[in-house]
Amino acid sequence: MAERKAIIGSRVGLHARPAAIFAEAAAELPVEVTIALEGEPAEDAMDASSILSLMGLGAEHGTTVVLRAEGDGAEAALDQLVTILETDHDAE
Repeated sequence: MAERKAIIGSRVGLHARPAAIFAEAAAELPVEVTIALEGEPAEDAMDASSILSLMGLGAEHGTTVVLRAEGDGAEAALDQLVTILETDHDAE
């Protein structure tokens, strides 16, 4: 199973617009991706393509999250998603 850590880059955290951008990208990938706050057990991870799950994480700016995926293309998928999470989508 591939795993990556990412630090939330958006100033408002993983809410509304940043969560929508991330969820849409995760839904388009050929693998299922989960997301959890760093330190949470893997079994508590949520579906990364669900905007409600993402907003329910309560991940604020600077929070570290863990992404996991399995299967062909998992490594590339996680690399792409880390870039999205670490970008400040609220910068002007």
